[in-house]
Formats: sequence, C-alpha cells, structure tokens
Amino acid sequence: MKQPIRVLIVDDHALLREGIAAILQTAEDIRVVGEAADGLEAIKKVEVLHPSIVLMDIAMPGLGGLEATLEIKKLFPGVRVLVLTQYDDKEYVDRFLKAGASGFILKRALGRELIDAVRSVDKDEVYLHPAIVKDVVEGYLTKDKPAASPYDRLTDREKQVLKLLAEGHTHKEAASLLGIGVKTVITHQAHLQEKLGLSSRSELIRFAIQQKIIRIDTP
Repeated sequence: MKQPIRVLIVDDHALLREGIAAILQTAEDIRVVGEAADGLEAIKKVEVLHPSIVLMDIAMPGLGGLEATLEIKKLFPGVRVLVLTQYDDKEYVDRFLKAGASGFILKRALGRELIDAVRSVDKDEVYLHPAIVKDVVEGYLTKDKPAASPYDRLTDREKQVLKLLAEGHTHKEAASLLGIGVKTVITHQAHLQEKLGLSSRSELIRFAIQQKIIRIDTP
C-alpha cells in the first residue's frame, strides 16, 4: 500500500496551521507530520521529520518563505514545496517557481482544492491555483506592455527594509523592528541596491523620496 503523503505546514499563524492540518487530515492518503512558524524552523523540521511536501507561507518573521524554499531545495532536493499564500502576484509566482517550488495555492481556496493541490504536487506535477493561472496567462498576453517599476518588483520584506533604512534607522534598529537578524537586513540592503541599480544608502534614500515611500517635510 502506498505510504501517506507527509506534509509539513509552515505559517506564522498558529490558528491557521491548525485549520490547515484539520483539512488535510480528512484525507486518508495525507498525514501532517509537523508544523513550523517561520522559515528557519521549517528547515530544521524538514531535516528531522522528512516530509514529502512543505506547505509554505510567504511572509513570515525572520526567514521568509522564499529564502526558506531556496535553502530547502538546496539541502533536500527531493522535498517538494507547495506555496500557500494570500498573494496572487505574478512576481511572487515567478520567484518561487525559479526557486524550485512545485506549486502555488491561495489561502482563499476551498479545502478540497488544497487536498487536490497536495496530491498533484506529490505526483511531481506543477500545481497553480486557477486564479494564478489566469494572472500568468494575462501577463503573457500583455508582455509587450511597459514593465512594472523597479519598486513593484521588490518583495514585501525588501520594501519594509527600504522604508526603515530611508527613514534613518540603523541596521540594528531595522532588524529589531522586523524581528530579523542584522546580517539579514544588510543582505536585504545589498539586494535592494542590486535590483534598483543603486550603489549606496544615500541613493536608496533619494529613491525612496522620489517614489514617495517617505516624505521630507519642508518648513
């Protein structure tokens, strides 16, 4: 008899994790083997629990879903990652698929859709929620339209770091406010400068002012 699909649920909201677990465990061929509240804990749990599939949230304190997916696929290439999120932005889909994720399902999906997604990913298929497929197709059909601004291509965490740094917070202060490490903030700043084609913090501040991310009050 086929072994059950072993699922690790990763989300920073305990109530949501419990609800997802309750849905998945109604399926006889799926077994929830554990939960994690952030990306770093997820990596540790994958090593110990050996799940078949990691059901991964995107925005979490500490190590986010994208970074955790990259690390999991590097350390445990046989583990599949199914992204469960409220975001249906095509940029998120592109980033996660390039990182090795096997699928994308929205948190507004029905319980049966979540179960179908887990089963599809377990068969080594790529699963995209219908709403995401629609966005991807529309993006393809409109690919000749002007590209989004550089700011729109930043992740939520990168936007948070940009705003805090532009407001004058130190790396340590930004790290404390976001609940992440100082080194992570510095890494985000490096990614910001690379994505935006900027070479210094002063240029980041100028960019933030131009984009009206922060406002400079004048007398």
